[in-house]
Amino acid sequence: MDLLRGITYNLRGLWIGLKTPKLLFLGLIRFAVIVIITIFSTSLILAYHHEILNMVWVRPESHWVIWLWYIISWLLSLFLVGVAGVLSYIISQILFSVIIMDQMSRIIELKMTGQIKEPKKTSLLRLFFYLIKQEIPRTFIPVLLSILITIFGLLTPLGPVVLLLTSAITIIFLTWDNTDLVPARRLIPFRNRFRFLLKSLPFHLGFGLLFLIPGVNLLLLSFAPIGATRYYLERCDEKK
Repeated sequence: MDLLRGITYNLRGLWIGLKTPKLLFLGLIRFAVIVIITIFSTSLILAYHHEILNMVWVRPESHWVIWLWYIISWLLSLFLVGVAGVLSYIISQILFSVIIMDQMSRIIELKMTGQIKEPKKTSLLRLFFYLIKQEIPRTFIPVLLSILITIFGLLTPLGPVVLLLTSAITIIFLTWDNTDLVPARRLIPFRNRFRFLLKSLPFHLGFGLLFLIPGVNLLLLSFAPIGATRYYLERCDEKK
């Protein structure tokens, strides 16, 4: 039930964002930022592709071995593009998207409740650094877990299982990055917010399943704060 509810909230949030001018504008800005940073970082990394490859393996002279060198070259290119995508997402989240996400969340909270609950008024600069501090564990925890699990999978014959587990962890934390906007803004302690994540894993998994669709996932991630904020306000605030 919670799994299907997660999918529903994600799609509902996207629909609300597309038909609400201010949310549409903010979502498209976030989408553009991620795409631009991804293109820039990918171009920068691939520009130094040969230098990086030469650090790993200098091009051999033997025609019997050079085919293997070309295969490794292509694999390295794919790996570097993947690294560029991850780095771009982290950079955009910490420096740009966190402010846009918070603003989208505020619009939904104001629309649903008529007010934005905050413990106290803070300056824009202080709020910016606070949001960045909150974003770092939410962004780096899934990346680190995914890397560790992937390394474990490479060392064992459990490749397919590890791939599924890594994907599940990644989309759960991507969802939490959005459902955590309201409690983080209210300065709820991190351990309490993490406990909320553990208690609602099926919802977070369902919400994030759509993030596995290539291409569409960038659009859904851009508007994810809308459905995630609605979920927290409807399901968590009403219990208090």
